[in-house]
Amino acid sequence: MKHNFLACGTAGWCMEILFTGMRSYQKNENPKLIGNTSIWMFPIYGMASLLSPVCKLLKGKNAVIRGGVYTCFIFIGEFFTGSLLRKMDACPWDYSDAPLNIRGLIRLDYAPLWFGAGLLFEKILGIH
Repeated sequence: MKHNFLACGTAGWCMEILFTGMRSYQKNENPKLIGNTSIWMFPIYGMASLLSPVCKLLKGKNAVIRGGVYTCFIFIGEFFTGSLLRKMDACPWDYSDAPLNIRGLIRLDYAPLWFGAGLLFEKILGIH
């Protein structure tokens, strides 16, 4: 479990740094491709290791079903952890200005990204 937590946390951090770096370039904000994240994000991404039992239950199912289920769990985790961090004035994201946001904590238009991330976490967990 410790290994999976560390692997998911590290993978999540890397995905976030790549995403924010590419996003800053896409928006013409920074051609240096500088990505950023927060220390808080490591344990949040590490919690993807808790998907292991779900992954085992879904083994053999279609990738669309598996990815959809993982997306839902990731949204739940994002909402819960974001709500908790917001109470401490420590939430590193705020999607309030984005369309399709839920209380500024979730962006529904990010569903395809979380779908892919869920399938990647499944691979990291060694399930498929």
